[in-house]
Amino acid sequence: MMNEGKKRALVTGGSGGIGAAICRQLGSAGHFVYVHAHRSKAGADAVVSDIIAAGGEAEAVGFDVTDETSSRAVLESLLEKAPVQILVNNAGIHDDAAFPGMSSRQWHRVIDVAVDGFYNVTQTLMLPMIRTRWGRIITISSLTALSGNRGQVNYAAAKGALNAATKALSLEVASRGITVNAVAPGIIATAMSSPIFDSAMIAELVPMKRAGSPAEVASLVGYLASKEAGYITGQIISINGGMF
Repeated sequence: MMNEGKKRALVTGGSGGIGAAICRQLGSAGHFVYVHAHRSKAGADAVVSDIIAAGGEAEAVGFDVTDETSSRAVLESLLEKAPVQILVNNAGIHDDAAFPGMSSRQWHRVIDVAVDGFYNVTQTLMLPMIRTRWGRIITISSLTALSGNRGQVNYAAAKGALNAATKALSLEVASRGITVNAVAPGIIATAMSSPIFDSAMIAELVPMKRAGSPAEVASLVGYLASKEAGYITGQIISINGGMF
C-alpha cells in the first residue's frame, strides 16, 4: 500500500532528455512513475533502472499517443491498479519547415502528437483522477508558442493549442482539487537542441548567456506536482533564462 504522499505519475515521452529528468525528479519525490515511450523502449527501461537504483519505483509503458484505441487500452490497464494522479504531457516532436513549403504530413504529425496525444491520454485518466479529488496535470509547452519562431508554425500551433487547453481544463477541475498548468521552456540543453543552438547563438539570444538544463525544467515540474503548489492553476510558466 502506498503511503499518503506517494502518487502514481505518468510522464509521456519519458525517455527523452527533459522527460527523463522529469521522471527522475518525480521518482526522487517518492512517487511511482510510469515512464512512457513509443519508439524508445530501451530509453524508457534505462530511466526506470535509474529510478529503481536510486530507491524509487517505476515501470516502463509503451504506446503511440496518437492512437486513441491503443492509448486507451494501455492506460485502462494501468488504472485497474490505481488512479494516476500526476500526469505530465511531455510527448512532442519537431518537423520544421518554412510554412509555404510545409507538407500536410509535417503539419499533421506535429499536431497529432501534441494535441491528439494530450486528448487521448488526459481524457482517459481524467475521471479516475477526479474521483480522488486530487490531481496534477502539467503539460510541456514551449517558448515558441508564446513568441513564435520561423520554420515552426506547426510546432507553435500545437503548443499554443495546449496552452489554451490548459487554461480551459483548469477551470473545469479546479473545484475537484486538480491543478492544470503548462511549462514553457526556452533553449534547453538536450540532444534535440544541441545541433541547432551553438554557444555563440545562445549567448546572443539568452540574457543569462547559457542554455537551461533538463534538471531545471524537472525541478519546476516537480514543484507544480507537489501538494505545496495546490493554489497554482491555469498558468503558462516560462523557464527560459529571461528570453521573453
